[in-house]
Amino acid sequence: MAQRKLGRRSSARKALFRDLVTDLIINERIETTEMKAKELRPIAEKMITLAKRGDLHARRQVAAFVRKEVANAEGRDAVQKLFDEIAPRFKERNGGYTRILKAGPRRGDAAPMAYIEFV
Repeated sequence: MAQRKLGRRSSARKALFRDLVTDLIINERIETTEMKAKELRPIAEKMITLAKRGDLHARRQVAAFVRKEVANAEGRDAVQKLFDEIAPRFKERNGGYTRILKAGPRRGDAAPMAYIEFV
């Protein structure tokens, strides 16, 4: 399946999605443009599927993509939050971990905005 370019080079696009996935894991809901949300969904769902597996290899695959940022006041990072808090919530669910809600046009350039969040 072809990906949208979003007006960026491939390295900038990869960095963008790394940041968006990390922010989604930390905040569990983010506001972004509709196209970015649609492109982010399969990446985020892949991270949750890996976290549900829970083995060392899956943890290393997630850690290679998700940025090392502090997720809460206890000093836990985003990967730990994904494996310890988010993945157990979806233990019985086979896919469909995220939802996209349209939010209307952005003020300034009228880009269609959307929220992406965990179900």
